[in-house]
Order: sequence, then C-alpha cells, then structure tokens
Amino acid sequence: MHPGVRAARWRKRSACVLSNGVIELIALNGGGHVASLCFLPGSGNPDTNVLWEAPWETADPATPKAKKLASKYGQRFVGEFLASFTGHALCLDYFGAPSAEEAKQGLPLHGEAATSTWRLVQRAQGSETPQAKWQVQLPSAGLLFEREIRLHGKSSIALFKESVTNQRSEDHYFHWVQHVTLGKPLLGPNSSAVFLSGKRAKTWPLGYEGKSLVAADREFTWPYAPREKGGRTDLSRPFSKPRTGAVACVLLDLAREPSFIAALNWDLGFVFGYCFRREDFPWVAVWEENFARDYSPWNGATQARGMEFGTTPLPIGEQGIFRMGNLFATPGWKRVPARGKSNVSYMAFLAAVSKSWRSIREVKLEKNSLVLRGTERSDVVKISAPSAEELCW
Repeated sequence: MHPGVRAARWRKRSACVLSNGVIELIALNGGGHVASLCFLPGSGNPDTNVLWEAPWETADPATPKAKKLASKYGQRFVGEFLASFTGHALCLDYFGAPSAEEAKQGLPLHGEAATSTWRLVQRAQGSETPQAKWQVQLPSAGLLFEREIRLHGKSSIALFKESVTNQRSEDHYFHWVQHVTLGKPLLGPNSSAVFLSGKRAKTWPLGYEGKSLVAADREFTWPYAPREKGGRTDLSRPFSKPRTGAVACVLLDLAREPSFIAALNWDLGFVFGYCFRREDFPWVAVWEENFARDYSPWNGATQARGMEFGTTPLPIGEQGIFRMGNLFATPGWKRVPARGKSNVSYMAFLAAVSKSWRSIREVKLEKNSLVLRGTERSDVVKISAPSAEELCW
C-alpha cells in the first residue's frame, strides 16, 4: 500500500486509513474508535490487528442501524456505547455510567465522544508522514475535542495529539480516558502477558455480577490481586480463569517516564503498547471480560482485556469519583479552565522481538528512538521515533 491517507469502509462503517508503508491504522469517523493497527503484509512481522474487534455487529452512531442494535444490547445508555464500540475508544467527559438523571436525558456510558459523529477536518494525502485530524462537539459537556494521528516514514509508531477546549465561561472538571481494548490473537492465556509502569493498585468496589476473579475494594501490589476466596491471581496474565471478569486500577509511578502499557505475545514475537506522560494520564484501569456475561451482546462468548490509561482510576462515573476523593493521594479528574484548552500527546507502538522475551521491563525515549527492554540484558529493541520530541520530555 502506498503511504498516505484514504477514505475506506471497515465492517460497513465510515473509516479513514493511514499508512506509511510499514504500519496501517484505521480510525472510524463514527465514535472516533481506532479499529485497527497492524504491520503491513510483507514486512516479515505478524500482520494481525493488535486491537480487539467487537465480536458483535456494530454501526456508526446516530444511524438507524445503530439505534436498532443499541436496543438489543442492554439498557439504553449501555447499548448506545456497545453498538459502536471496538478497539481503542475515548471516554470523555466521564468514565463509567452517567447519573440516573443524565441517562434519562439520553447520555450514554463513558460520555458523548464515543457515540458521536467525528468530523474529519484535515488529512495529508500521499504524504511520507500521513496524518489526519478530527473534531467532535460534546454539547452536553460544552467541550470541543480534537485528535490528530500522525505516522512517520519507516517507523512503527503512531503519534496522537489531542485537545479539549472548554466552550463555556466556567471551569470544567472531567475525565479523559483512552479505553484501549485487547484480545485474540494478540492475547492468549498461555502465550502472552501485559505490563505497565506502576505497582500501587486497587480492585473496584462493585464486584463483577457475581463472577469476579478478584476480591472487591482491596488494595494490592500489581500484578498480584487478591481473590475473593483467598490466594492471589496474576493480573498480568490474561484470561486465566474462564467465566470470570475483573476490574482494578493501577497508579503509575512518578519516577518512571514515560509511563507505558504494553502487551507481549511470545509465540508471535510481538509487542504492542502505548507510552505517554504520567502527568497527563496517571492511572490505568484494568478490565477483563472472560466469557462471564451471558446476555446480549456478550453472549458468553467474549474475551476482552482493557488497559485503559487516563485521568481517572475506575469507571464509576463522576459522582462515584468525587465521592471517593483522592486515591493514593492522587486525584481522579482533570480541570480545563473557563474558555481554556488542555492538550496531551501519546504514542502507540508495534515491535517485533525475540520469542524468548517474557516481559517488558522498561520503555524509554532516547534521541529519535523508543527503546524497549525485557528481562535479560540482551533484550533490547529500538524503534525509530522521529516525533519523540513532541511528547515534551
């Protein structure tokens, strides 16, 4: 495929495809979901999509098809989100469910962004550094969100630059979470593990519909979380116990920059991850659905692992986060001043590694490179990162 940006369809949905001759990224205009990221065929690397693809039918938001699907996928506020959800979703301006009053007004799970139509406002077609930019209005929140995605020639990194503009005359407190969801074939119980740059952690207080893998509302040191009936489970290993689910959060370490999440599959010899500034996104919410939910659209047939980095530790909505207050002396929200603007940037990366690797110990930015280090001293891989300075370390 020639480098550049082009319009396309992904599962009958409106999409934008970016390619630099090394990797390909597909972003959906409906909901802004990043639906696919992969190495291009012929690169010598696995060309599988590293992002989870919803196993149920989805549609672009606000279409008759999406409304029909939403009516089948649970309560209205949940169904509207699930009807378009796949891959990497954006949760803005709250993380979790709306209040009962907000739900009556039609607000969905995880905020307006993921159920709105995004407007493609800029694209560099045929460029050696393909890029595209979207805008979406969040009328209830009074926010304007913008996202630019850029690829560089011969690099397996995608740079994301995002901004939130407060269009009102009062300060606004909100949640900003990248709901990154992973699954097969990248993740498997005997072939993979996930890693992040934090240790202090806590399980969420709401269980998992009677099928929780972990005990509720308990502090622990990542990745070893307490089980409900005693003992511990290693949350770095996905899908270890079928018919269960789990939700927890991890505070990322201040001393480790950049912060990162990463998934390693040693059968494929492959790493996928994100790196970002800890001051922008201090939390990772870890979610797992492992054949636990029998109702539509999950149907007892879904495996998904969320590694959701953002401003907010747990998907318990605005009221829940404010009631909880600071967790581990760290707030769970962000402020954008009246008529002000807030900016962030982060990177998604792909890398081939030796099949002997069993961990990702460190992700570091060096001059023009992103460096991954595993357990052994020889476990080092460098990825060309000509845009590293744009993360402002």
